[in-house]
Amino acid sequence: MWKRARRGGRPHRDTVPPVELCDLCAATFPADRAVHCLVPDSSCVQERGGRADGLRLLTACGEGHLEELREDYRRRPFVEEELWAAKVAQVLGTGPRALTVEELARRTGLHEPEIHRAVVWHNRRLREARDHPGP
Repeated sequence: MWKRARRGGRPHRDTVPPVELCDLCAATFPADRAVHCLVPDSSCVQERGGRADGLRLLTACGEGHLEELREDYRRRPFVEEELWAAKVAQVLGTGPRALTVEELARRTGLHEPEIHRAVVWHNRRLREARDHPGP
């Protein structure tokens, strides 16, 4: 548990300075050396939804690693159905598991045709994973 600073503003001896983790190499480093950027990512939804859905915050230990990460995301297609499926999964994972399409539309902000396309996309991905398991 973090300890509060002592009166007079001096921190406790065991207070740990904030650190970051590089998304590319997993190195830890002081937070004040971190470089960040937002990239489009259709698999990324925020905890409470909103304008940042479809954007991922990248953290790197330097500009070189940040550029490598950016390039990886530039090559990755942005698939609307993936974003919609992530929103549906988020809502179903945080509330009642059985919702009508109308309730799901209200909670996700999606239209019914988008929900149907998201379900089709999700089910296709599950079949592909089952039929072609990775190494």
